[in-house]
Amino acid sequence: MRYCLLLAMLLWGCLCVAKERVSFPTEDGGTIYGNLYGEGDRAVVLAHGGRFTLESWDKQARSLEASGFRVLAIEFRGEGESHGGTAGSEGDEGRQQDILGAIRYLRKNGSKQVSVVGASMGGDYAARAAEVSPTAMDRLVLLSAGAYTTPRRMKGPKLYIIAREDANAEGPRLPRILARYRKARGPKKLVLLDGSAHAQFLFETDQSSRVLREILRFLLAP
Repeated sequence: MRYCLLLAMLLWGCLCVAKERVSFPTEDGGTIYGNLYGEGDRAVVLAHGGRFTLESWDKQARSLEASGFRVLAIEFRGEGESHGGTAGSEGDEGRQQDILGAIRYLRKNGSKQVSVVGASMGGDYAARAAEVSPTAMDRLVLLSAGAYTTPRRMKGPKLYIIAREDANAEGPRLPRILARYRKARGPKKLVLLDGSAHAQFLFETDQSSRVLREILRFLLAP
């Protein structure tokens, strides 16, 4: 019953509470912008995929907020107003610093537990951040991500979620992600979904409720 109620909150969110536009520095001198939702000492950073923006998380962010989390959806450097601090750092290089900067911002503003949910590209940078700074985040969710970096050093729990038939120009994603998953440090969990939807596109399918339920259960676990 408890999870049914929480899932309903997660699906529909609390649309009456305004989000706040915030910015924070990165260690390399950049400035990253994001949308902040809610209050509390448990927080979640949302890192979007390459075909999405920070606004694409709005429904999930409001739902997590309704479940008691403070949520920060970030805008990576090179997108919108966000920028890196050094020449050549607008693209791939340094984006793990954007995630780490978001974590520091939340902790500085009262969050005692900070988890990261990264989708596709955002998940790959989140995995890199977990390896670069293994004590920064408490939990990590990789949504159709994790094929390039193995988080061996981070002690906190990790949740991998991917559709079995998810593929790109390089071929099926599952074998590559599974290889990294097997080498990742535990505790960890792998959730396989039906279909081929990739990352945040899963929220546009009939798998959406399960994805939300798995993420919520993982983030609320003791």
